[in-house]
Amino acid sequence: MKKTLVLLLSSSAYFLCLGQEKAIDTVYIFDNQMNKVKLFHKVNTITPQDVEKNSTNLSELLRFQSSVYIKENGRGAVSSPSFRGTTAQQTAFVWNGININSNFLGQGDVNNISFWGFDQIDIKAGGGSVQYGSGAIGGSIHLNNDLSFNKGFHASLFSEASSFNTYNNFGRASFSNDKFSFKASAHHSISENDYEVKEARNYINRNGAYNNSNFNFAAAYKIAPHQQISWISEFFNGNQHYPVFFDSQTKTKYETQNIRSLISWDWNQAKFSNSFKAAYTEENFQYFGDIDRPETSGGIGKNYILKNDFNYFIIPKLNFNLITEFQVNKAEGVGDSQIKKVSRNVGSIAGLLRYFTTKDLRFEAGIKKDFVEDISSPVQFSFSGKWDALRWYNASLSVSRNFRFPSFNDLYWQPGGNIDLKPETSYQFELRNQFKLAGIKISLTPYYLKIHDMINWLPSSLGYYMATNTNKVESYGLESQVEYEKTFEKHTLKTNLGYSYTKSTNLETQKQLMYVPYHKFFGNIDYQYDFIRLYVQGLFNGLTYIDTNEKRSDALKSYFVMNAGLSATFLKNYTVGVKVNNIFDQIYYTMASYPLPKRNYSLNLNINF
Repeated sequence: MKKTLVLLLSSSAYFLCLGQEKAIDTVYIFDNQMNKVKLFHKVNTITPQDVEKNSTNLSELLRFQSSVYIKENGRGAVSSPSFRGTTAQQTAFVWNGININSNFLGQGDVNNISFWGFDQIDIKAGGGSVQYGSGAIGGSIHLNNDLSFNKGFHASLFSEASSFNTYNNFGRASFSNDKFSFKASAHHSISENDYEVKEARNYINRNGAYNNSNFNFAAAYKIAPHQQISWISEFFNGNQHYPVFFDSQTKTKYETQNIRSLISWDWNQAKFSNSFKAAYTEENFQYFGDIDRPETSGGIGKNYILKNDFNYFIIPKLNFNLITEFQVNKAEGVGDSQIKKVSRNVGSIAGLLRYFTTKDLRFEAGIKKDFVEDISSPVQFSFSGKWDALRWYNASLSVSRNFRFPSFNDLYWQPGGNIDLKPETSYQFELRNQFKLAGIKISLTPYYLKIHDMINWLPSSLGYYMATNTNKVESYGLESQVEYEKTFEKHTLKTNLGYSYTKSTNLETQKQLMYVPYHKFFGNIDYQYDFIRLYVQGLFNGLTYIDTNEKRSDALKSYFVMNAGLSATFLKNYTVGVKVNNIFDQIYYTMASYPLPKRNYSLNLNINF
């Protein structure tokens, strides 16, 4: 019997045999590139069940379940990610295949991005600008939805009460038949967030309250046997109070409202597929210099996006993928904001070839050119290969050139914006080695990353900070992961452990970048027996410098934090759970001056219909 190669492409799975093709309906995924990415790259997937372990916010979820370093100004406050020693601007947030980094800052505020309502959250370390555009230098975080057919009606409710007067409520419902699929969800979270850490100079998280709401719906309809149209939209509203150190200080807050909407027309045949998307994203924010007064400043950013993804099998072993995209980016400051009304056009064209020599060996090569109004952008490329050398060993190679074009703040903020800025560019190399021994998966990934024309805000001769192309940054290190899953009778054990070493150096000063720990370890162990489920999480973060001079006396000390949870399912559809976070009462910081909570608790109820 001839060997079969399984490729997950767009909304169908194609079994490609030598001279034989068969299409099988599967779940429709809005990000049709993600399954292709997984053929060549390591992608860590966080499921809705995993989300419930760290239900407070996206910062907590990423901190305990990925290698990403999260810098958070106190629980629930401003938060930013870092992959492999890069900055938040060099991390791409991708919503169902659409890059959603802010027009203003060029990054995503982690705690103002909802993580409820998604069917999976994918974490990909390493460059990905050919597929996902500007900012995908250090890594990318993917918020993905899917729709399935012929599943009937399903619904669920999740409700949680936690320390510091924190309440989480989430509901989801879906219905599908052979031609129509619909899914909707709603989430609301609110917290007084007034935790205390007496050992840290009697710290009280004054004015730390927050609340946010999110509504998400998606629908798809099969207009023909091989064609369907789909629509997905998300609405987010957030209110964040910024902590103050003394009651006498003026209290401030930040509010944001985000809209994302996407319409897709997908056509899937045995030899080709095409996905055409039209999307609209909008970010609104208001800053209140005094929470009892009208807003001080704010902004409105809007993006209009057209994207087409064409995929064709020239022969069963050779696949050609053409991705074209056009965007109009708009932004306007409000109140005291220093950004006036601005607009720019952004276009791109990318081509990828995938060649499957055998079942055990595959290659991908890609090239992309962006056309950014008033900015000269570089040609990007990527090359990946995967070789299943032995039954117990495989290797993956990845080389790429990636980039980030300046944000509107970098270009137009007054004073300090610089319209002569160049895009940041980077070169990346990684070699992933995976071993499979007695059901255990061990991966070791050394990597190297070099960034040119990095954009920093530095003091100028005119007396204010100015956006400048300056440092070259070199980052190298090792990412490792151990995964194990075993089911026997009524017992299930699942383990996911990760360790990363990161050396990220400013080549001009030969110093480690700020807020880049050398060492990070995270671990999750799940055990289930019949209707009882227990999990334990661990997080170790090494010494972390908070300045550019490696001043050890001011650095954040290393810490180890452990969480645990226990749940029981009754009558098949009712689950009650309890969680204890920071079991050992550790005092720890991810951002100077803002300790995170000591031991805290939560109780939750999950109902499935």
